[in-house]
Amino acid sequence: MLNMERLLTLEEIRAQLDRLPGWEQDGNEIMWRYKAPSFAAAISLVNAVADLAEKANHHPDILVQCCNVELFLSTHSAGGLTSRDFALAIQINRLVS
Repeated sequence: MLNMERLLTLEEIRAQLDRLPGWEQDGNEIMWRYKAPSFAAAISLVNAVADLAEKANHHPDILVQCCNVELFLSTHSAGGLTSRDFALAIQINRLVS
């Protein structure tokens, strides 16, 4: 099944990032770094992100290094950033706010 999501323009990406504290553009992805108070808290956050991602059927790349979590979002099937990436990023931000 082809993803028919429209790639966002650079202007649209910047406008979205202005509303998403902690997220930054990294090429065709947006990324977020979080330092959890413990390894268990980091894994708990990853599990919560996994639940959101499953419901959205949109899965980030996740890197966990002890208490540090990095998330990378991109709509790979569209070849870059779409509204799906920012919709999930908003939900992720709600987990830690």
